[in-house]
Order: sequence, then C-alpha cells, then structure tokens
Amino acid sequence: MAVRPRFNWQLRSRRLELGERTLVMGVVNVTPDSFSDGGQFLDPRIAINHALSLLDEGADIVDVGGESTRPGKKKPVSQEREIDRVLPVIEGIRKVRPDAVISIDTYHSGTATAALEAGAEIINDVSALRWDTAMSLVAMEQRPGLILMHMRGEPEEWRHLPRIPADELLLLVKSQLADWVDDALAAGINRDQIVLDPGFGFGKNFEENYPLLARLHELHALGFPILSGTSRKSFIGRTLAMHGSDAPVSERLHGTLATVVASVLQGAHIVRVHDVQAAVQACRVADEILNA
Repeated sequence: MAVRPRFNWQLRSRRLELGERTLVMGVVNVTPDSFSDGGQFLDPRIAINHALSLLDEGADIVDVGGESTRPGKKKPVSQEREIDRVLPVIEGIRKVRPDAVISIDTYHSGTATAALEAGAEIINDVSALRWDTAMSLVAMEQRPGLILMHMRGEPEEWRHLPRIPADELLLLVKSQLADWVDDALAAGINRDQIVLDPGFGFGKNFEENYPLLARLHELHALGFPILSGTSRKSFIGRTLAMHGSDAPVSERLHGTLATVVASVLQGAHIVRVHDVQAAVQACRVADEILNA
C-alpha cells in the first residue's frame, strides 16, 4: 500500500483537502453517445436530477461533460453545441445546490469559460491543455482547479496503437505528465491548482491498464494529487468476459469497485465513477485500510 500525501487543492472560490479521505467524483454525461450511458441524460432536466441524486449519494464533485471521448470517436462536437448541452445543467445544479462542487469536462476554452462563469470550480481537460492553446490562459486567469489527464494518441487511433511493455508505459505516462505540468506552470498556472490523471483506457490497450493501476503510487513522485478514472472501462469488461464476450457496461459494477479500492490503496486522492453510492461505501472501507 502507498502512503498518500496530503494537499490543499485550489479551486476557483475555495480549497479542498485531499488525502485525509478519498473524494468521489460523480459522472454526468450530457451526451448522446458516451460509451457508458449515452443519451440517458441528454435532456437537461434529467441530467440535473441525476447530478442532484449523485450529490445525495455522497459525491464530493460532479463532473459535467458535453462531448464523448469514447474509443473510435472521430467527429468533434462544436463549442457552441457543447455549451448548449452543459450550461443549463450547471446552472440547474447551482440553483438547487449552490454549495455543490462542479467540474466541467472539456478541452474547449470557450466551454470552460462559460462553465466557470456559470459556477463550475474545476476544469477536467482530457487533453492536458494540448488541444486548445487558449485553455492555459483560462486556467491562469480564472484559477480553477485543473485536472490534467494523460492520453496516448487520440480516440480514433486507440484501436491501432502498438502495445508497449508495462515499464515503458509507466515511464511514458510519468514523463509526459511531467512535461505537460511544466508547460502549465510556465503558462502561469499555480501548482496547487493541478491534479493528475493517468488516463486509464485512454490509448492504453486492455492489459496495459493493470500494471498502470498496480503502480499508480509511483506517480506520487511528480508531486501532485492523483485522480483515478476506471469506472466501467473496457479493460474491466474484458477481464469479466464470459463465453467469449466482454461483460457489458451494465455488468461492470463489481469489477469497477475492485479497481476503485485498488486505486485508493495505491494512494489515489479522487476516484471518478458513475455508481456513486457503491463507490462511496467502497472508499470508506479502503480508506480505513489505507489509514491503518
């Protein structure tokens, strides 16, 4: 088990203590095509109610996204459509729960700006500031919490990326995250804004995710809090396959909880999940083990 370092994470208007216990981030996909729940929450009213339910189940953060980054995706969503999807949801959550901590899952600077103005506190950028050069300026000027995720290649390339040995993958994730952090700091973003996400499933082949999870604690050497997002991912479905078919998304809960507990014992500060109530309970037990 890892020793989990403690941090004070600077958000736009407050700080969150990281390390005493695991924080749970609940996923709200306002999209028609997400791999897990595409279309279920495209209606803003349904998405708002879902977010409120996740908060009631114990989510510390709700992560609202308006564009899928599922494997094989080719056509990006315009900023205008993304804003139209996420803004009513953020505003609706804030109206009912003004104290809620909301994250915007986007790599578009315009979407991030609109979401922050509507009350979001965190930018969750799967591209680690690389796909929209103006995102660094938004993060520097607005001072939100900032999640930088590692991605190998782009979604349309993932199925064809060559496999690499586990040791090389871990070194690649560490070195590239370190480089992207350096770029962020050089752009004027503060260290205490940043959380790192190794990007499980994002350009990693099925079996490559397990060594990364088993050695997640090694990312502590970079000196930043760690977020782990394994929920319902394809590598879990492959492991739970029966009769030659991967387990469908609806049957990956127990496998997901195993990866959540493993993440906590490896020192993750935040876990990003779809099934909040189950994850909250799993994290409570895992935290007791970690703290013991």
